[in-house]
Amino acid sequence: MKLALSKDAAGGLLLIAAAAIALLWDNSGFDDYYESLLNAQGVISIGSFGLSKPLLLWINEGLMAIFFLLVGLEVKKEIQTGTLSDPKNISLPVLAAIGGMAIPALLYAVPNFGDPVGMAGWAVPTATDIAFAVGILALLASKAPPALKVFILTVAIIDDLGAVIVIAAFYTSELSTLSLSLGLAGCALLFLLNRMNVRNTSAYLFVGLFIWVCVLKSGVHATLAGVAVGLAIPGDTDSDGHSPLNEMEHNLHYPVTFLILPLFALANAGVQLTGVGIDTLLQPISIGVILGLVVGKPIGVVGGAAIAIFALKARIPEGLSLRYIWGAGHLTGIGFTMSLFIGSLAFEDGPEIAQVRIAILLASLLSVLFGWLVLRSAPSATAARRPLAQT
Repeated sequence: MKLALSKDAAGGLLLIAAAAIALLWDNSGFDDYYESLLNAQGVISIGSFGLSKPLLLWINEGLMAIFFLLVGLEVKKEIQTGTLSDPKNISLPVLAAIGGMAIPALLYAVPNFGDPVGMAGWAVPTATDIAFAVGILALLASKAPPALKVFILTVAIIDDLGAVIVIAAFYTSELSTLSLSLGLAGCALLFLLNRMNVRNTSAYLFVGLFIWVCVLKSGVHATLAGVAVGLAIPGDTDSDGHSPLNEMEHNLHYPVTFLILPLFALANAGVQLTGVGIDTLLQPISIGVILGLVVGKPIGVVGGAAIAIFALKARIPEGLSLRYIWGAGHLTGIGFTMSLFIGSLAFEDGPEIAQVRIAILLASLLSVLFGWLVLRSAPSATAARRPLAQT
């Protein structure tokens, strides 16, 4: 457990470093190089067919598809063998995650209601950054019972699944019927490969690449192809104890944590701070994001968990208490990667994107601070292993 937590902590610290470098770079005398690098065209072609995209889009729609592949694998694993496999355990993290999405969206809407441009960002504060949240928790390992990490991971995974649905439903451009049909045909082929118990993951990745290209051309965000592949990978073990799902998840953990997510942070956390002042943070969009992540997340997570515990008599994992769930609620307010991602879809290159980025960075920092304060005052992990009524 200590080794795993140290890896998580390293991933969280690397994300912080990447975001800091992006901010410093974009506000230095070398900011032109930063913008030029992100706008540099990358071309992949086979014969007369080719894709030409700026480096920023290759990161956001290409590399992030691999991140969403990992999300798909984690969702499937939770459904098959994790917390979501036992009906008695489902209601607690599910209702906590739903509350942690609904309340932030409602709070965001308060200052932006009636403004169609501002309301486009309603989903920004609903997201949770898995890597960051678990990384910060890893730094508080002595104060964290094992059940807390499982709870945060499960809530964040459900949260990401909700984000996938939101992206598909609300952040798509005009659809190409032909490309979308071909992409759906590719998904059907993934299902067929799974039913035939094809265990060679290369076959799934090849079909996934085809789906990615089709979805990219269709108008639906291309990262959803990664989720489709992740859900199709077989999760059962063979006679030798090998599971394609577990092996792929293990193989993707390091490149996603230590390369893809830091690259995404480096490419998306840069924002010009010249002229940015209190008035920027007082804009309705900024206020909505900060309210949603800093206030809405803990209220939603604790409220959803309380409904599950007291109304549905949900089973509470050993070592958890409402105080720990409160601290976890603050950590889920670290939107960062996912919030930046949804913000880039909601506002693209509009002037609102600077407000969103500044608000996400500040809100994530405040969420870390409040989460640390709550968990710091909690009993040690050993002392925490008591029934809820005693804590």
